[in-house]
Amino acid sequence: VQLQASGGGLVQAGGSLRLSCAVSGGTFYNYNWGWFRQAPGKEREFVAAITWNGDTNYADSVKGRFTISRANAKNTMYLQMNSLKPEDTAVYSCARGWGTSAHEYNYWGQGTLVTVSS
Repeated sequence: VQLQASGGGLVQAGGSLRLSCAVSGGTFYNYNWGWFRQAPGKEREFVAAITWNGDTNYADSVKGRFTISRANAKNTMYLQMNSLKPEDTAVYSCARGWGTSAHEYNYWGQGTLVTVSS
């Protein structure tokens, strides 16, 4: 299973970005998927996750600003990020699994860098 994250970039505080995670080499529709991020000098942290049937879970730090979604016909998961803050700056990675701990995920993409300027 391969995961390819894309959509990162440089954005001003208050702006928006949409990340995509394209999945290949395996089935998509019947699995749960999630997003994690790792800021420079910090540990990787959970951002959001979505189940096979669309249930979602968010970290408190992004609740109300970020939206996770999926398009099964495209084997793709998304993370819509609004009202971005400088503290959202990190490398964002997508993974297959469910939960808030990285060890609950077994396939990972390479990550895409999001930089939010103040």
